[in-house]
Amino acid sequence: MAVRTLIAVPAQARRGEVVPIRATIQHVMESGFRPDGQGRTLPRDIVTRFECRLDGQLVFAADLYPAVAANPYLSFVLRAERSGQLAFSWSGDNGFSHGESRPFVVA
Repeated sequence: MAVRTLIAVPAQARRGEVVPIRATIQHVMESGFRPDGQGRTLPRDIVTRFECRLDGQLVFAADLYPAVAANPYLSFVLRAERSGQLAFSWSGDNGFSHGESRPFVVA
């Protein structure tokens, strides 16, 4: 299954600058409460955790719950102190796991 993400990281940041980081992942986020056409409850299938790490150090994390809409979008700020690799990871129900990385350049 191909997973589509959109991740926005500034091309470059000045040391000390607070910059926005945005990430979204394509996922249906089935709550486990909705019935299908035959009245049976659809099984839960959600992204339960998002993490962003800069060179292995956790800089942002969020736990997600069934009330979160499909294609969860997260936005947070990061103070630019050093350059490195930002690693984004999503995990969820039914063994779902996806990760991507982007360079973070501080001038």
